Amino acid sequence: MATGSTGPDPAVRVDVARGIPPEIAVAAEPEDPRVWVPQAPTVWFRPLLFNTVTGQWCNLLRVTAAGVVNRHRHPGAVFGYVIKGRWRYVEHPWTAETGHFVYEPPGEIHTLTVPDDCQEMVTFFNIAGAMIYLDDDGAQIGYEDVFTKIDRCRAHYERVGLGADYGDQFIR
Repeated sequence: MATGSTGPDPAVRVDVARGIPPEIAVAAEPEDPRVWVPQAPTVWFRPLLFNTVTGQWCNLLRVTAAGVVNRHRHPGAVFGYVIKGRWRYVEHPWTAETGHFVYEPPGEIHTLTVPDDCQEMVTFFNIAGAMIYLDDDGAQIGYEDVFTKIDRCRAHYERVGLGADYGDQFIR
């Protein structure tokens, strides 16, 4: 490497194989509040990536009031990073706070709760596979996967005037 090098020439484009979708580079926290998709009365998600090949999705989860987000498990691993606020799982003694990284092993059952003194929680999640919602006895009562998330986004974005295809920019 030559001294004084400023890095790669920005005019040079690296080609990728045909059919490979392009990269995504977006502001994670959107300026337009309509980008947040409602999931429950005080729970929203902001899509960042829908990988329909592997079943993975990445999003911000935003909760604006204390309470419980449904009990669930994932067949794949989940990685999280707390951007704002804090939350915990009823089943564990720790609390995830701003700046904390969280790893959830595949198959673990947990119930996300936001404490009473937390006005807003925002966490980045990278989810592999589905979210399987469970009742108190562990029986499945619902699920979400990359395809149901895409459908929810399309319906929401159509309803708020962004157009049903707005969320398609996140599909890979």
